[in-house]
Amino acid sequence: MQENNQKNTSRCDLDAIVSELRLLRNKSLQRRQREGRPTKLPSRKALIDVLEKLSAALFPNRLGSGELTDESIDYFVGHTLDAALRSLCEQVRRECCFKAEQNGSVVSECNNQQADSIKRDFAAQLPAIRALLDEDLMSAYEGDPAAASPDEVLVCYPGMTAVIYHRIAHALHSLGAPLVARMIADISHSVTGIDIHPGARIGPSFFIDHGTGVVIGETAIIGRHVRLYQAVTLGAKRFPKDADGTLVKGNDRHPIVEDDVVIYAGATILGRVTIGQGATIGGNVWLTHSVPPGSIITQPQAHSEALSGGAATQQEGVYNSH
Repeated sequence: MQENNQKNTSRCDLDAIVSELRLLRNKSLQRRQREGRPTKLPSRKALIDVLEKLSAALFPNRLGSGELTDESIDYFVGHTLDAALRSLCEQVRRECCFKAEQNGSVVSECNNQQADSIKRDFAAQLPAIRALLDEDLMSAYEGDPAAASPDEVLVCYPGMTAVIYHRIAHALHSLGAPLVARMIADISHSVTGIDIHPGARIGPSFFIDHGTGVVIGETAIIGRHVRLYQAVTLGAKRFPKDADGTLVKGNDRHPIVEDDVVIYAGATILGRVTIGQGATIGGNVWLTHSVPPGSIITQPQAHSEALSGGAATQQEGVYNSH
């Protein structure tokens, strides 16, 4: 009898919690001016599977099946790509429905057409994405003396995984699926410790060495042959607000990094500043101003020095030690 009473008490408590959660959920929907059950968001679990399949289709010999032959590889790529794109299309369709609901539009068949169009355009970009990734791969191999082979970079380096996922996410972001792209970026962040917003524009031959703690903001622009080390931040200096006090979104607020730049571990570069071509940014530098091409920016304890064209120039108040 005592056991039954305990079960009943437990059940009553659970019912009360469920009821209270339902009331809070309904209030939240009302605040967001929604009625009924909200549309489904893209599935993180499904997107993880999509990323694995797309990676396998792009690099079947190393990230695909270990039993592939010359006769079976094209079949594997085609079959894997078909499954990945079908699932991706469903996730993009969910995003389209979600955006329609947010905008107060009717969720209709047109969302299927939009999702299918994004899927087709994305698929058409896959050869170009593979070509970019080949350049990234060779840049990593040639730039790291610890890399024994390009294959090792592909299967072992978190920086390479992050770049693969970013190239995929950026394409989807550009084609009109920013939520799916952002979820892919978050999956990449969880796997690699590297946080790259899918809106960031990154040129070929990009290499992130070690990588943990790297942050690259939404409007960052990175040129060719750029190398970053761990804990580098390309972030925003400030967040302007409009007359109502709401944060202004979408403005250019992250750095521009030109070709052939190296940024060493722990450097923080903030705001819409330009790092000139061929510049080297030393470890732990805190930078909020543009620097000319060829500069070497270091962070000694007593002073900061910029070397440009072989001439040393003191720049007080520009490079603060943090």
